[in-house]
Formats: sequence, structure tokens, C-alpha cells
Amino acid sequence: MARHDIGRRPPAKRHPDRRLVSAIMLFFFCAFLLLALRGELRWQGFALAAAVPALIWVATMALPHFFPADKLLLAIANFLCALGVLVLYATDLDGGTSRGLQQAVSYSFGIVAMLTCILLVRYVRRWRFFVAVVMLGAAGMMALPLAIGSEINGATNWIFIAGVSVQPSEVVKLALLVVLAYFMSRRRFVPWFAFAIYCLLLLMLQQDLGTALIYYATMLLMFFANTGNLPLTGLGVVGAAGAAVVGYQQFKHVRTRVAIWQNPWLTADSTGYQIVQSLMAIASGGLFGVGLGLGQPRVIPVYFTDCIFAVICEQFGILFGILVLVMYVILILRGVGIATGARQSFHALIAIGATVMLGVQTFVIIGGVLKLIPLTGVTMPFVSYGGTSLVSCMGLIGLLQGVASVNQDDIRYDYEISHSMGEQAFLPDANP
Repeated sequence: MARHDIGRRPPAKRHPDRRLVSAIMLFFFCAFLLLALRGELRWQGFALAAAVPALIWVATMALPHFFPADKLLLAIANFLCALGVLVLYATDLDGGTSRGLQQAVSYSFGIVAMLTCILLVRYVRRWRFFVAVVMLGAAGMMALPLAIGSEINGATNWIFIAGVSVQPSEVVKLALLVVLAYFMSRRRFVPWFAFAIYCLLLLMLQQDLGTALIYYATMLLMFFANTGNLPLTGLGVVGAAGAAVVGYQQFKHVRTRVAIWQNPWLTADSTGYQIVQSLMAIASGGLFGVGLGLGQPRVIPVYFTDCIFAVICEQFGILFGILVLVMYVILILRGVGIATGARQSFHALIAIGATVMLGVQTFVIIGGVLKLIPLTGVTMPFVSYGGTSLVSCMGLIGLLQGVASVNQDDIRYDYEISHSMGEQAFLPDANP
């Protein structure tokens, strides 16, 4: 050791994950504090300024103490959840609504759902009985809207339990992934195909075509990832195109949405009003936005679900909107990396299915807001108002994180085995 190195302290360990999470927590603390101090003092703003950063810390820094974790994946998902709470609360201030507080409560339940899914993937070893129970429960839940459902925006996909609205198809997403991954990994075609067709038929009867698209795309891409059969996958794409034509002919609200997509300005005062106002909100925000809690988001119909991305661009700017899109892209890339790193086909299929489901849903809703495709009634993952959707999306992150944890356990086991074998190679021979 050189003389000038004597007495020097070893360099401190860098923790980029802590810095990232600290920056995210500081951002939301300042944002909620700003809203709480704007005009009259609001106790809800002070409460959220403490609660939301605390939830972020629990979900990204505390939980990984108990199992290996992909902290970047957790940080992005929790940032998007907190962003949804922030935007909804900011639009609550002048409207007398409480969607922001309700979304914060849903966020806490979403963390519980994420943890539950992580534990299931990590510790369940025998899935046969569990998958059978999940199939029966999901089949019954999918049929409930046809019996006691309520129609909203042309789709009968909601039920009300004790005054709380629940969308069963959001919950069944998790069951669909588990069922498809289990039977596909065991090369059993009939069970997963029958279950998927059953779900798609019920979604068509409920006229929930946006969710049906997400289900179908997930099933098709999981099938291709599992088999690599390009002709059958291409046949599935042709079938999807045929189903789209049939849906266009059978459902009036689908024809209306396509006409709006083609030229919303023709009916800007009636059916095209929503998409026109969304585009105007994005344009009015410019590069840097009009400011948190400012602008006129309430002129957009159903701004808190279908068009919340337009509200984000109006208040924070187009640059921030692009940053949000980049976060979704990184999340999808991390999901693909987790899937390719899995050693069991079951885990790989769960990871790729969750990634595809989040990616397709993100494209469908943001593409609709930006007028790339016809606008559908699905929610923006993690951000849009809706407790069922938020809990479901966090459950998908839990499935992804569970697979990532198993992958890291496998890598650690390999390292320990190789290290012990290396040590044995240097042991002296007992019988020279």
C-alpha cells in the first residue's frame, strides 16, 4: 500500500436506487405541499404530502429488504401511481370532488396486491389446485356483469358492491395470465384456449371491446412466445381483423368511435367533443405546461379516466408527457428482460404476459388520446382514476417482480455453487 493511501477511508458505497427514490419522494412531497398551500390551507394536501412519499418508500425501499427486487421497475410503477394521485387531486381542488384521496387509498391497496402476487410467484410450488380454483372464480366473476352489471359508456362491464364500483375484467386479467402461463408451459392447449375464448365471448357480450383487445393480444403473443409458431400466430392476427370488422358492423358505439377518429372536428360540438378538447389541452400545455392544478381539464369529458394523459400534458407540458412515455417504454423493456432471464417456462410466460398486457393497454389508451387509433374506454395503467384498474396493474407488477426475484435467487445460487466448486479445486489432494 502506498504511503499516501495509509489512513484514507475506503470510498463510500454509492446507492443510485436510493437517490432515485429520494428524488421521486421529494418531487411529490413538494407538489402536494404546493397544492396544500395554494389559496386556503387544505389538510388533504398536507396528508397526501406525507402519505404518498411514505407509500413510495414502503413499496420501493422497505419491501426489497425481504426479497431480491428490481428497484427500477418498482420505482417507475410507483412514480406513475403517485402521478395519478397528484393529477387527480390537483383537478379536485376547484371541482369539489375527492378522486385524489380515493386514488391514494386504492394505491395503498395496490401495494398490498403487488406484495401478494410477489409472494405467490416466489413461494407457491404446486400450482395445479391453485389454477383450478382461479379458473372457477374468474369464470364466475366474468359472468357477473351480465347478471347484475351496469352500462357505462356503451359497455356493461361494471358491478356495484356496497356502493363501490368494481370492474371484474380488470381482476380477471391476473387470473388469465396465471391460467395461460400454467397450461401453455405444460403444452396443454385445450384448457387455456377454452378459458380464453370464454372470457372473450363474455367481453363481447358486455360490449367491452377495449378489454377484449387487450386479452386477445396478450393470449396471441404469449402463444407465439411459447411455441414460435408464426403461421398460427398470423392466422390469429387475421382472426382479430375479422373480429374487428364484425364488431364494427354489430356495435353502434364502435362505428361512432371510428367516425370520430377519422374526423373529430366534423362533430366537435357533439360526439367528437372529447377528443377535440383532449387535443386542444395537449396543444395549450406547450412544451412546459401551464402549471400544476391550472388549465381547464374539466372541459374534457371523463378526463380522469380516458383522457388523463391530455391533462398531464396540459399541466406539465409535452416534454413531461414524453418522459412519461419513456417510463412506460423502460418498464416494458425491463419486463422483457425479466422474461428472457427466467429459467422456467411458466415464469417466463407470466413475465411476458404481464409485460404485453401493460404495453398493449398503454398503447391503446395513449394512442387513442393522440388520435393514432380510435379512442377506447380502457384506462391508462397506474395513472387513470379507478381502484380496480390500479390494483390490477400493481398486481401485474407483482407478478413481474416475483419472477425477477426468482431470477435473482437463481443467479445467487449459481454463484454460490461456482464459488464453492472453485474453492474445492484449490484443496490439497488427500491421496497424493
